Order: sequence, then structure tokens, then C-alpha cells
Amino acid sequence: MVRIRVLVVDDHRIFAESLAAALAAEPDVDVSAAGSGPAALRSLERAAAEGRRYDVLLVDADLGAALPGIRPAVPVREVGEDGLVDGISLVVGVRSAQPHVRIVVLAEKDEPRRAALALQAGASGWVAKDCSLSRLLTVIRGVLREETHLPPALLTGVLRELTAARKHRTESERLVESLTPREREVLRCMVAGLGRKAVADRLFLSPHTVRTHMQNVLGKLGVHSTLAAVALARRAGVGPVDLGPAGQIRPEETHSA
Repeated sequence: MVRIRVLVVDDHRIFAESLAAALAAEPDVDVSAAGSGPAALRSLERAAAEGRRYDVLLVDADLGAALPGIRPAVPVREVGEDGLVDGISLVVGVRSAQPHVRIVVLAEKDEPRRAALALQAGASGWVAKDCSLSRLLTVIRGVLREETHLPPALLTGVLRELTAARKHRTESERLVESLTPREREVLRCMVAGLGRKAVADRLFLSPHTVRTHMQNVLGKLGVHSTLAAVALARRAGVGPVDLGPAGQIRPEETHSA
């Protein structure tokens, strides 16, 4: 019998333990629970070190998780002032570190926008917390067959959100393409969270030159702040600059000013 290893990630202890106990009654399911994002990451790392691996994560959509080293993929406004990020951002970190893991988001209510964000982040399903155990097991087994599961009532809303996201992405891509190679490089530094002085040090430019490049980036993208530029860049698929082990940009990424 092929066993399915499931990790329940929810900071509501009673719910997490109850769900884990219910799943553990299934003959082909091994289940554990973690009460936070960092605890989930530690469980995944520990399992990998021991030659085991989890197959499916069940993640609370409203999970409060401080994730060191993981940059949230959700918009800045969805990140709390205390640095906590929600369960959808945990999806990004797990899918990046262990892409074989399938993730199902458990939600208190149907929210098309957040469900669309979850799918974009790499989740394979969105399920109501109060769904039946048989339904949840169907979803767990389905995502392991590369299926995507959404409540029927959410389909229209999620498709609308994904279509709108694609439209915004296309416009964002067009704006990014208007940048010069050097300006795109500066933008990638901004996405990486580097300030003006750090960008100057890494690109071997003067702070004044970097300031000019940054102003040009903001102007061409039609935004008025670094945060807005970074959000647009992310929609366009622009990733952070690739830093070398010593914190320097790799030589092949430098260009003449």
C-alpha cells in the first residue's frame, strides 16, 4: 500500500489536531501537524534530512507565519506591519524549496481573489474548512494525480481574477520592456530590496547615477514609489537580482552604465 504523508499547518491547535486525528484513521495516510509556517518548514527540512518527504500540505489560508528568508509573493498590503505573512505566502516558500509537495489551502470562506492568488503561488487546491472528510480525502488524492481542485461556486470568480491578473501582467510586461538593460538591472536590485547605496556598490556606480536610473525607472513604469515599482515588476515576472555568495552581483550581470 502506497502511503500518503500529510502535514497539517494551522495555528488553531484544536482544529489542527482534530483534522490530523481524523486523517490518521485512514489506512493509507500518515499525518503530522505544525502550528506555524516556520514549524512547517522545519518539519519539511527534518523529513528531507531523514530521507523522508511529505506529499501534501494542508495550509490554513489565514495562517500567521513569520518566514525568514522568504519574500512574500502576495501584495505588500497583505503583509502585516509586524512582518507576518499569510498562508498563501507559505505556499510560495514550500513550492520553491520542495516543488514535489502538493499544497491544498483550507479556508473559512470562499474568496475568489485569494483562491486565485493561491493557485498563482503554486497551490493545487482550495477547500472549505468545513468540508467533509471524504471530500478532503478526494482532494488530497486528486492533487497527487496533478489535478487542481476548487469549489464549483468559486470557478467563475477565480477565472475572472486570473484573467484580470493576466491583463495586468501583460501591461506590466510592456512597461518593463520599455526600460534599458541597465534600468532593468536596477529594477531587479529594487525587487531584491536593495537601497540606493547598496545598488551603487553592487553595480559599481555612483549614488547619483543610481538615483537617476531609479527616477527613470519610476517614470517609465508610471509609478511614484519604489514599492509600487516592485509590485509592478513582480506582476511582470521580474525576479530579484542574482547575488553572489559574497553579496555581490555575479560578474555576468554587470553592464556598462
